[in-house]
Amino acid sequence: MNIEADTTTRPETDRLNEERLLETIRHARLPLCITDPTLPDNPIVFANAAFCALTGYPIEEVVGRNCRFLQGRDTTEASIDRIRRIIASGEVDTVEILNYRKDGTSFVNALQIGPIMGEDGTPVLFFGSQLDTSSRREGERQARELADRELGHRLRNIVNVMSVMIRMSAREAADVQTLARIVDGRLKTLSEAHFRTIGDSSESAARLRELLRPILDAYAPRGDAQFAFGGDDPQVPADLVSALTLTVHELATNSVKHGALGAHEGRVAFEVSADDGLRLCWTERGGPEVVAPERRSGSGIIRSLVAGVGGTLELDWQREGLVARLAFPADR
Repeated sequence: MNIEADTTTRPETDRLNEERLLETIRHARLPLCITDPTLPDNPIVFANAAFCALTGYPIEEVVGRNCRFLQGRDTTEASIDRIRRIIASGEVDTVEILNYRKDGTSFVNALQIGPIMGEDGTPVLFFGSQLDTSSRREGERQARELADRELGHRLRNIVNVMSVMIRMSAREAADVQTLARIVDGRLKTLSEAHFRTIGDSSESAARLRELLRPILDAYAPRGDAQFAFGGDDPQVPADLVSALTLTVHELATNSVKHGALGAHEGRVAFEVSADDGLRLCWTERGGPEVVAPERRSGSGIIRSLVAGVGGTLELDWQREGLVARLAFPADR
């Protein structure tokens, strides 16, 4: 008796479940479409509003068409072949493919495909969920471009830094052997500073002075006599390590070439406050009279790096020496 009752009510239950499922998909924010492989050319039989918003096609121009209508001039054969293999495998998988909207603009689509199986174990429908990852890709491209610019700029500067370092070291050395020893030690320190603070972008949080001392040791030809720390010595959040160390590298490089670290009596004071976020003030004194540079490619690079993690950088080209103020607010 119970079996007969179940048999009688199951079709109605299935119909209600299907209606609820379609209603859920229809209002989902994630773009979704469903295709029917039992029909010629596996056409779309359902698409939700989010799919239409993403692609720019109204529903009447979507249903009945194979998903390939979203492909275009620069869609790669490799991504198309990958879709075919996923469908043939009967598994759920994801592929990135360049698709095109109705207005002709392209977007990178992280397309997830999977089968909906019938009772006999064969696919009766396929679902496809779309995710526009174009903005992430563009962010990655800009980050790579910025990193390439920064690296090229730094490599151009390193030769100048080494030249000044050798010239100032020669003033301290009484003979060639002593000069060779001093230069060798300082170049090794310079190399270590670069590898420790630039070579790895995944540093864990470290104390500020521990993080910056290798840089200043490398760039200050007279060592501790040319720089002084003042104020707090906070832990530096891991996400600030790269921007902070690269900024100090840039300031130190500029100072060796044009400012206080390139003068025998020159000094840099480094004042730190951690009361409200992280604030640092770099003050140069004892160097040549400062003239604000006309070209500021290096400062443009580090401003971008600092801004990328919610900070600000102010450069005050005072006659007595550059004053740089670096701030990372607590609420960034």
